[in-house]
Amino acid sequence: MTHASVTCARSFTRLALAASLAVAAFSPLAAEAESTLRIAMTAADIPLTHGQPDQGYEGNRFTGITMFDSLVEWDLSQGEKPSTLVPGLATEWAVKPDDHKTWVFKLRPGVTFHDGTAFNADAVVWNVNKVLDKQAPQYAPGQIGLTLSRMPTLTGARKIDDLTVEVTTSEPDAVLPYNLTNLFIASPTAWQKDFAAVPAAVTDPAERSKLAWTAFASHSVGTGPFKMDRMVPRQELVLDKNPGYWDPKRVPKVDHVVLIPLPEANARTAALLSGQVDWIEAPAPDAMDQFKSKGFKIYANGQPHLWPWQFSFAPGSPWLDKRVRQAANLCLDRSELKAYLGGYMQEATGTYEKDSPWYGNPDFKIKYDPAAAQKLMADAGFSKDHPIKVKVLTSASGSGQMQPLPMNEYIQQSLKSCYFDVEIAVTEWNTLFSGWRLGAKDPAAQGANAINVSSAVMDPYFGMVRFASEKAFPPVSNNWGYFKSPQVEQLITAVRNAFDPKALDEAAAKLHAAIVDEVPFLYVAHDVGPRAISPKVTGVVQPQSWFIDLALVSKQD
Repeated sequence: MTHASVTCARSFTRLALAASLAVAAFSPLAAEAESTLRIAMTAADIPLTHGQPDQGYEGNRFTGITMFDSLVEWDLSQGEKPSTLVPGLATEWAVKPDDHKTWVFKLRPGVTFHDGTAFNADAVVWNVNKVLDKQAPQYAPGQIGLTLSRMPTLTGARKIDDLTVEVTTSEPDAVLPYNLTNLFIASPTAWQKDFAAVPAAVTDPAERSKLAWTAFASHSVGTGPFKMDRMVPRQELVLDKNPGYWDPKRVPKVDHVVLIPLPEANARTAALLSGQVDWIEAPAPDAMDQFKSKGFKIYANGQPHLWPWQFSFAPGSPWLDKRVRQAANLCLDRSELKAYLGGYMQEATGTYEKDSPWYGNPDFKIKYDPAAAQKLMADAGFSKDHPIKVKVLTSASGSGQMQPLPMNEYIQQSLKSCYFDVEIAVTEWNTLFSGWRLGAKDPAAQGANAINVSSAVMDPYFGMVRFASEKAFPPVSNNWGYFKSPQVEQLITAVRNAFDPKALDEAAAKLHAAIVDEVPFLYVAHDVGPRAISPKVTGVVQPQSWFIDLALVSKQD
């Protein structure tokens, strides 16, 4: 990092922390000794607060599941086994036996939004239409990319009665309940008040909707365990406890949460050590011993997460030769990288590992074998004097990105021994994430033939389908590199039609084995979600998930 960038980061840190400390110092609530939990995120800005967050899954973690609920949710109450789906705003759901493109959801009675209005079937239909119905006043093109890429088969919702909704898909889709964890339900009444306040002089429907959503984002209204107090872009988001939350087990234990964007790992480390925040995401690996010596707690757990390079299969890509893709995977000493990160990663041999029912039995075994890698590269026509040039696009920070710059620099040096000449292109995280759906052929790729975007792989769609299906080509979803395989496509269809849990596990295992054998990624690591947290903070449950439930946390001020 240059001197100028360090100075900028420090200035930004002081600004953000000063704002957060002002909340505790000048709030009249401070006199009542209410508890305030201050968290430094890896994001460079506050994730969007209109109901469909950006900033990847860090957005869902901090401005999604805090202020909003979805029909189906993740169980984040334990960390002994992988998180599973549990009822959220829907109490039960099932696909119709005679129509596998239609699901029926029974809704939870007695739930109210933060504005006191009732949650019901009309609210569900309204929120589905915000991303599907171009004629709806609330239609929000800006939220489509944050939603539909995570549930591309969703085609509509219809009210049966106040507490029953019928949801339809474009094809049979057994993984739809997983997808719907990403559709957060915002208050139609609150939005309609903002829409009515748009000046009459604004007559374009799209512009009126955009202005209403912008206004809504400044005072977001959901049904979640926390309510929005105030937000200052790039500085802080203040959330307050929702004492009337519908689930008594998740009524927050803290009165306030202050979320602060601090994208630079050393800045987060300094903020925690100085007592200016209570909790930091992704601490710098070389600071772990210092944290422990000063009594801070380190939380970590295996996550359904993949930190890869995703290869381009566009014409002219150096990765079109499978031998080159295999060689890259055999040339990387993941155990050394793990040691470099202080042990805070799991070595990846696929999207899933052998303890997962979805691992299967790939023929290509990912391991460290540089001699085999060099032979593959020699067979492909490359050598020390004639290396292959590759370019990877990454970010300096971001949701789940772990320590992207040092990790990519390690890979750059490692692959050099197997005749790879790696160029690393760094861009801002949200720009990288937005460009991920535009694809390798788009100018946003900056000529890169690989992209480093870490991803949640909590279900077969997120872990495999969105990266391997032709139907997920840009801009529909995240098949950035245009990978395709007739065999893989057939196996994806089998997964979508596997409505029995055992059948789904078997179909997903076959799909995973086929994908690993085609090697569309450089499989590097699985995150363990390290967090460094003040000993004043208790009740932290580190689940085997990308997410964490702040409602369970207590703090002594």
